[in-house]
Amino acid sequence: MATREIARAHQAARLELAADDAECLAASAETAAASAVLTARAIARRHELSVRAALGGSRWRIARQLLVESLLLATAGAALGTLIARVGSQLLVRELSTPANPVFLDVSIDARVLAFTIAVSAATALLFGTAPAFRAAHVPPIDALKDEGRSTTARGRIGGGLIAVQVALAVALVSGGGLFVRSFASLTARPLGFEPERLLVVTMDAQRMTTEVAVRLAAFERAREAVSGLPGVADAAVSFLTPVGGGGFTPQVEVSGAAADAGTQGDVYGNLVSPRWFTTFGTRLVSGRDFAESDRAGSPRVAIVNETFVRRVLGGAGALGRTLTLYPGTPRAMSLDIVGVVADAVYTSPRDPAPPTFYALMAQFNVPFTFGAARLSVRAASGAPELLTRSVAAAVTAASPQLTLTFQPLSAQLRASLTRERLMAWLAGFFGGLALLLAGVGLYGVTAYATSCRRTEIGIRLALGAARSAVVWLMLGGVLRQVGIGIAVGLGLSFWAAQFVTGLIYDVPVRDAATLGGAAAVLAVIAAFAGWLPARRAARTDPLVVLRQS
Repeated sequence: MATREIARAHQAARLELAADDAECLAASAETAAASAVLTARAIARRHELSVRAALGGSRWRIARQLLVESLLLATAGAALGTLIARVGSQLLVRELSTPANPVFLDVSIDARVLAFTIAVSAATALLFGTAPAFRAAHVPPIDALKDEGRSTTARGRIGGGLIAVQVALAVALVSGGGLFVRSFASLTARPLGFEPERLLVVTMDAQRMTTEVAVRLAAFERAREAVSGLPGVADAAVSFLTPVGGGGFTPQVEVSGAAADAGTQGDVYGNLVSPRWFTTFGTRLVSGRDFAESDRAGSPRVAIVNETFVRRVLGGAGALGRTLTLYPGTPRAMSLDIVGVVADAVYTSPRDPAPPTFYALMAQFNVPFTFGAARLSVRAASGAPELLTRSVAAAVTAASPQLTLTFQPLSAQLRASLTRERLMAWLAGFFGGLALLLAGVGLYGVTAYATSCRRTEIGIRLALGAARSAVVWLMLGGVLRQVGIGIAVGLGLSFWAAQFVTGLIYDVPVRDAATLGGAAAVLAVIAAFAGWLPARRAARTDPLVVLRQS
């Protein structure tokens, strides 16, 4: 049990680190988008800045103007992003919480992430906002005055590089988000070995009663009998543990005909139940028989094992008729006849495989045990199980008034066990969607500026008889080439980053071809659409108007 708790704590820490990494990667994608727009805007103003420098404007004066403009833009963006992060975090926690299972997360803005965001925003404004001023100061005056549009190659080179960076980061974020979403979908679709719907779990705390085990067991049994006859109750059973509520106790066991070390302590889990427990939970009986009401204290002790027990302890051999000995070689040793085999059921988390498990009857378990609490599981005949709370509480209180009761639907308990995975899927999906939005906006902005700077060239081509579709493909072709490079780099980045999320993904290869291919395809479609809009608008340019303006 300690090993499982350590593993879950380690997994939670890795989930938090992955969330922080996703935030930083999203910030990097946002920076790439902002830098693309700022650079394209600066290139479009290159002629203006060069003329200012040629007329005697100092590079520092021009830089101050650009820096103020860029800082205002960066400050507004950072403030808006911080507000969205704050509100979004609160909405996310509210969405994940339920009255039965509130989620307690510190949604205050992390100082390190905030500092990183501010630093990236400031660096973006400083680098991409002021660099054009220093470049303009080195342009000879005659060159600044005689040409407005000869830097097409430079524009294309810089803009194309930024497009590739945006797309690469977006591919990494989208593919990572797809992996976490698919992993969560696999977890929720995993066969549980029981039916959580319409099940109400009542924890019966016996701390106010005498510590005598027989008295407590009798109180639990009276509660089960009282609830079983209530209107609207399809079945009821008592157990030491319920699915998803814990792993069970782990005694040393021996099985007749099995290897001596097949049941070492910690490998085999046990649960103590009442008759009709498997019927109440909907766990399938594979072979043999179920516990019967006639299996009581004083009758031959019996046990039922799960399929994993048969595979791992017995090597797949038949289990029926064998003798299961608990605590062999000690004064506590007790033997039980295996009378049935049931399907595997999830006991800790849907992420964990079912351990080898045996089930024994609480009434026949004569090994000293405190039984400080037991779980009464009630299956409703129809409707929400919470509707039975009042009648169940009244029946149990009348039968065993010293028991303290708490109620929780098993479906809520199952939902709570997947809180971290659900949170990571939401965050990954959010950052993936944000990356798509930023990539689309950045691509549109860069392509729009690039086409506006080539209006004269486009007008000449149209005047010389070029087809408008050819102009569209001319503008779009360069964008798609850079997008292809960005996708290739992004896939490589995703392959490299996969090593860091191996332990966080369930039942999905971390280098899943479908997820990576889907991310690449989505980015390609968005990029094509973002590039097609300004290219189509440029192709509709009236060549006479453009040539007259030039």
